[in-house]
Amino acid sequence: MADLPSALRTSGAGRPTWAAWLTRAPRLLDDLIGDWRLGVDGPPRAGSCAVVVPVRAEDGRAGVLKLSWPHWEAETEHLALRAWQGDGAVQLWRADPRRFALLLERADLDRDLNQEPVLDACEVVAGLYRRLHRAPLPQTRRLSELCREWAERLTLLSRTNLVPRRFVGQAERLLRDFADDPATDRALIHTDLHYANVLAADREPWLAIDPKPLAGDPAYEVAPLLWNRWDEVLAAASPRQALLARLYAVVDAAGLDEDRVRDWVVVREVCNVLWAHEDQLHAGTPVRPDAVTTATTILKAVQR
Repeated sequence: MADLPSALRTSGAGRPTWAAWLTRAPRLLDDLIGDWRLGVDGPPRAGSCAVVVPVRAEDGRAGVLKLSWPHWEAETEHLALRAWQGDGAVQLWRADPRRFALLLERADLDRDLNQEPVLDACEVVAGLYRRLHRAPLPQTRRLSELCREWAERLTLLSRTNLVPRRFVGQAERLLRDFADDPATDRALIHTDLHYANVLAADREPWLAIDPKPLAGDPAYEVAPLLWNRWDEVLAAASPRQALLARLYAVVDAAGLDEDRVRDWVVVREVCNVLWAHEDQLHAGTPVRPDAVTTATTILKAVQR
């Protein structure tokens, strides 16, 4: 029976059904390896809510078997990868949606955009946006629907002092506006295209992995490029200017609307704090002070 990485055993603490899935995962991996006639080609690796096993397909191609914890963000991952057909993203070779399992082309698991200069990395991601953003898929959730849901849930955050209330109010107004804006659902978007989710490869220089697809707004994509590689922001002479340099690099290279990008950054940062607060209420997971500081720093930086 396959052994799971130790990091995976703690990364999902507090998630509903996590412990039960961890118990089943080794057997699921063994079954998939047998069913798909795969050869294990390296030790398994842990993501935040998935395990990835390097494998060889019957024809010798290097791939990875990805098994995800069942949750709605992973339900349509295979559909987005199939729509992209390897154009800017890893190729999907096989999928079993019932088991939340994917067989994927293998990119370089040890080299991602974290090793590149940050503004160069932002431009690479911007180039991928242009290729991945296309007509939305009818099976994916719609960002406008999530906006309505998140606006209602922000009431919880308004009762706390985690972030200044003016930002909570700003995010709520933006969410309600976006919920009624037809452009909010206009494209298939990745939603989690940060530096670690772009890997070096042989077929192309860089390929996207791990989409959490939505029918959404391309401007929604940018925020993860601000909150990741945070040590570099803190080390800059002006953290605000370091953040804005990233934002400008992406906006210019991808041809995005700067004001719309700023608005989505506000929404996503306030929602990040909301979800941390909800985790505290429902699972007892404390809200990390550094996460609140990061969100507040970014919120202040993107104000006009």
